[in-house]
Amino acid sequence: MNKRLLGGIICGICSLQMSAQERKDTMFIANGNPVIQHKYTADPAAMVYHDTVYLYTGHDEAKPPREGYVMHEWLCFSTTDMIHWTEHPSPMNSKDFAWAKDDAWASQVIERNGKFYWYVAVEHGTIHGKAIGVGVSDKPTGPFKDARGSALITNDMTKATNISWDDIDPTVIIDDDGQAYLIWGNTKCYYAKLKENMTELDGPIQTIDLPTYTEAPWIHKRNGWYYLSYATQFPEKIAYAMSRSINGPWQYKGILNEIAGNSNTNHQAIIDFKGRSYFIYHNGGINTNGGSFRRSVCIDYLFYNKDGTMKRVVMTTEGVQPKK
Repeated sequence: MNKRLLGGIICGICSLQMSAQERKDTMFIANGNPVIQHKYTADPAAMVYHDTVYLYTGHDEAKPPREGYVMHEWLCFSTTDMIHWTEHPSPMNSKDFAWAKDDAWASQVIERNGKFYWYVAVEHGTIHGKAIGVGVSDKPTGPFKDARGSALITNDMTKATNISWDDIDPTVIIDDDGQAYLIWGNTKCYYAKLKENMTELDGPIQTIDLPTYTEAPWIHKRNGWYYLSYATQFPEKIAYAMSRSINGPWQYKGILNEIAGNSNTNHQAIIDFKGRSYFIYHNGGINTNGGSFRRSVCIDYLFYNKDGTMKRVVMTTEGVQPKK
């Protein structure tokens, strides 16, 4: 091989390695909705930790005009006031799971005992269908690695429906007594207890009966009420149910969020932060040049009624104000 050519290849490889190693946080200011406008983001999940909101999203990478979800990595952003944001280097990729084929779909991160556990939906490499994996890190911004070396949930473990994509959209909660629960599913809503190590199931997989359930469950607790919100029908709206026990019975309370413009899917995260409640979702608010496959994360306020029910979310282009 020509020495000059070989030298160029080596320099190119070194440059790529350096650029990967030197990737740094970048700052930006949200200007209304969508919050993130320099790349397409979808399927938001959020966690409040040490007075900081950490926002985890999927990354819609399909180039216009392709119609289809192309998603290989997850993204991480953080803020202390909901306006000034830091984008961190991608903390995890579908390739970080050696047993996975691809598809960095919806996810959620939770902290326990100083470690951060990231539950993700991917396509399994050898077992037909979608699967749920678990990443772990010592920092909320990662990097994360496979916590198990195998999937936590595979399609052959769930029999309530015969589709191959029912094991998606994990949401997780640690209850006041320390018991952790994982909830997930498409067309059927599954749930199971997790062991304290957060990487193993601690009992049988059960189902939750919810009216016109499609996907995207999100579980949160407030003032003694458990709230289970989820995408309903298609194109998707967000509905929700309430219960005094995570094991039910669940009382259906109706629509929480209408169809998000130019997006067939609807996927939400709900948090309380510095005395305000926030509803985080995605829409097609940036010119997508090809439909619903290039989505963008938005944030609006969420309000509760005196009886604990949630008021319907008002989606805005203005978004939220800085929170000190």
